[in-house]
Amino acid sequence: MFGKRFELFQIFGFKIRIDSSWFLLAILITWSLATGYFPMVAEDLTTTTYWVMGAFGALGLFASVVFHELSHSLMARQHGVEMEGITLFIFGGVAEMRDEPPSPKAEFQVAIAGPIASVVIAGVFWGFELLGGALPYWSKEAGVVLGYLAFINVVLALFNLIPGFPLDGGRVLRSILWKTKGSLREASRIASQVGSGFGVALIVLGLISALTGNLVGGIWWFILGLFLRGAARMSYRQVLLRQALEGEPVRRFMEDEPITVPRSLSVRELVEDYIYEYHYPMFPVVDDGRLVGCVTTDEVQQLPREEWDRQSVGAILKQCGAGNTVAADEDAMEALSRMSREGTSRLMVVEGEELVGILTLKDLLDFFSKKIALEDLGGDGPVPEPTSLPGRPGR
Repeated sequence: MFGKRFELFQIFGFKIRIDSSWFLLAILITWSLATGYFPMVAEDLTTTTYWVMGAFGALGLFASVVFHELSHSLMARQHGVEMEGITLFIFGGVAEMRDEPPSPKAEFQVAIAGPIASVVIAGVFWGFELLGGALPYWSKEAGVVLGYLAFINVVLALFNLIPGFPLDGGRVLRSILWKTKGSLREASRIASQVGSGFGVALIVLGLISALTGNLVGGIWWFILGLFLRGAARMSYRQVLLRQALEGEPVRRFMEDEPITVPRSLSVRELVEDYIYEYHYPMFPVVDDGRLVGCVTTDEVQQLPREEWDRQSVGAILKQCGAGNTVAADEDAMEALSRMSREGTSRLMVVEGEELVGILTLKDLLDFFSKKIALEDLGGDGPVPEPTSLPGRPGR
């Protein structure tokens, strides 16, 4: 879902990040407010004033989305759900939960907390607008911006209450289905189908809007529909993936005879004899049978090519740490979450200072695909053990 992310600050222990796509949204919002909405509702102001109002409107929306997602995060924490943090991106924001809520009641409360927060903050902005209007030296421009923020938070609450998973309303629907059917998986399947249906409806609305003259609005609804439809499908697959991997130890999926390199190897030899040969993005570095770190293609790319013969792997290796290692008995779902957080597709499996295997994203997803395929065929037997070959490229 996300591209490059930047951490802005922490609040209540939650990391607030911003995706690079949010900058595009901020520019579009500022532009649309400065050239369209504010000139329409507040006439005879200067162009500079409209742009300043637009910037404050975008900042206010930013704060509103953070408040909305923060309410989800605080409620999730109350129910014991670990949170990765909050990320803002082009379609709004998302509170990143490591696990699903433990019960239908928890799911409902976590989901509904966001829209309630948006309604509350809309009331706060509206209250400040009324209070300011009664003051003798009140700024008309400030009142217009506050009125916009009150309005947009109501819109934010109503849109999120659409019963299309993974929107808040879709999660409320899932909690009700979960309660009545007793199955998170079945509830997720139905809620995601409803969410996908709403996505199709938005796509059709976008096409109609574009054909009837509202090209910009039509494009926006079309893209939003595509996003909602894709997010609904992806969210359901995440539920299936979590159920498939939770409780499974890493050692079940790891390659126990990984390709390693010595620290004395030159970078050129690494490139020509290992990277070109196996196409792996990361290789463990072993010295006298002891794991000392790993080397990735990123480190190689940062080294000037004329240094490849003079520099050894030991000079550019990364030390072992929580970001690139995992224990053999650790939960496979936690390992997958670590891959997502660190932006890597391979983890070294360690016991003490010894390398015992390599866990790859490809092996985890292959297992998941086989399991889902067998279930779709109605198979009741055990899922075959994942198989891998030490020299197989592309992992």
